[in-house]
Amino acid sequence: MNDTRTPHAAALEELLDVIEALLGPGGCPWDQKQTPKSMCDYLAEEAFELIEGIRADNAREAMEELGDVMFILLFMATLYAREDTFSLTESLRYSAAKMIRRHPHVFSDKSFDNIEELWDNWEKTKREENRENGRKHVFDSLPKGLPPLLRAYRINSKAARNHFTWDSDEAVETQLKSEWNEWQQALAAGDEQASEQEFGDYLFTLVELGRRKGIKANAALDFANQKFLGRFAQMEALAEERGLKFSELTLDQMNALWDEVKE
Repeated sequence: MNDTRTPHAAALEELLDVIEALLGPGGCPWDQKQTPKSMCDYLAEEAFELIEGIRADNAREAMEELGDVMFILLFMATLYAREDTFSLTESLRYSAAKMIRRHPHVFSDKSFDNIEELWDNWEKTKREENRENGRKHVFDSLPKGLPPLLRAYRINSKAARNHFTWDSDEAVETQLKSEWNEWQQALAAGDEQASEQEFGDYLFTLVELGRRKGIKANAALDFANQKFLGRFAQMEALAEERGLKFSELTLDQMNALWDEVKE
């Protein structure tokens, strides 16, 4: 008998069959104890591993981790279905309908003159959806579990889409200088609590300035972290090649190695 399914459908069904076997009679005791809530941390971990592979331009790792994320999503969907809460089909169709509704310029005859009009319509549609779901306020749909730097970007982005932002980049730069001065004043006063709060205000404003320049702060900082770690590892390697004990180097010696690595 010929298999008329598409490769995607066949692979999806194969993965669902694996999950059914794990959860069925004679399956895995650990898997059978899991709940959607217990799987949340694993989903977050796999998502971060996927992001790491993508940002490293490692296609092999991205392929593997994308499959792992998909497995956990399907696993969670199966658990919900077994509880008669909702089915995978319902979830997928709900998402498809939502995307069609939010893209009238693709799925209907509506058109927009510019990207700003498109975003205005997107936000209007989301507000209508949120009201239907009992979410009355602009930020009600913002996940509370987002990492703070990513959350700051999304807050600024969402505020801007609702026309609550500075009039110009120059105005943001002026505000950034003001936040810097307030932080310095708090430091000079020796007020630890105020110093932390003012530093947070400075970071929040810096995130907005980056957003306006097309820079996502979370990704930018991740690249900076990886660059630092890579250079530091090279410093350690150079020290080892030269028979030097890295922990005993002076700051000047470390800086010399750092400059050598940068070059």
